[in-house]
Amino acid sequence: MSSVGNEPEIWKRSRVLVTGGAGFLGSALVWALNRRGCSDIVIADFPPTEIKSRALAALSYSAYLDPEVLLGQLQSGALGKFDFVFHLGACSSTLEMDVDYLRRINFEYTRDLAIWALKAGVRFVYASSAATYGDGSEGMSDADPRDLERLRPLNPYAWSKHQLDLHAWREGWFEHIVGLKYFNVFGPNEGHKGEMRSVVHRSYQQVMESGVIRLFKSYRPEYKDGEQKRDFLYVKDAVEMTLSLAANPSANGIFNVGSGHAHSWNELASAVFLALGREPRIEYIEMPEAIREKYQYFTQAEIGRLRGAGYARPITPLAEAVRDYVVNYLMTGQPLSGA
Repeated sequence: MSSVGNEPEIWKRSRVLVTGGAGFLGSALVWALNRRGCSDIVIADFPPTEIKSRALAALSYSAYLDPEVLLGQLQSGALGKFDFVFHLGACSSTLEMDVDYLRRINFEYTRDLAIWALKAGVRFVYASSAATYGDGSEGMSDADPRDLERLRPLNPYAWSKHQLDLHAWREGWFEHIVGLKYFNVFGPNEGHKGEMRSVVHRSYQQVMESGVIRLFKSYRPEYKDGEQKRDFLYVKDAVEMTLSLAANPSANGIFNVGSGHAHSWNELASAVFLALGREPRIEYIEMPEAIREKYQYFTQAEIGRLRGAGYARPITPLAEAVRDYVVNYLMTGQPLSGA
């Protein structure tokens, strides 16, 4: 495998497997690969919905198959050889309470796919989540994988992701594979996600319907309403980071994928209004009791390891990212497209 300095050339000659390739991050990754001249891409995902089909129609890939048959075909050799596996398929709902289901989908499937990739000598990159950091009391640093032992995620989804991170660490896999803790990623191709859509997407819809954006009230005195903060990252930046780390053979282990800066919900809402040329109108609503005790009030990625691994691109400022998303995708109804 070549070094990260030759990254564009790597993808032109690579065969790539993307699980969850019809989803939000997955389809954005396929788009970014297409822009690098890579179309020898096998997508593993469930039959696409109408929204996902529109996103897929704008992309170039060589095959599409059901994830339930993927492992068997990989193990039998029926799918041939791959250079990279991006495992982005998962149950991403923070509201999912079926622990057994989450264990099967987010832990066991990922574990088995990683075992195959390690045996086959294929570069393996999988999606973890910033939700694994819990309330943030143990910090949000990816510098030392031993810190994983201290983290206490706040919901079953986050626990399922955390268990895979722990397993990979304990098995010594982080000498060879990459786990990416994505922070609050937003952008084109997320319209199918329902309640898991980003606040940008939901806010745009609220403005179009009522002219008002509704945000949760704060239930902690140190945070005013709407001043809860997140590390928001544009999906175009997220996939650039993902491909850069994948192409660097010395970049292994856990990496945060974020902007490195926390912004409030109020700032995010104001950016949506600015993109639409409207004066801000924000209302604060009650947070459902079921999530009040498990709500993250602050996230901010430490991205020193990402930068140290050679990722030197500037990160799109929040207002600029929101404007691109709103004006070029939400207002037009277009998915990511074009090489």
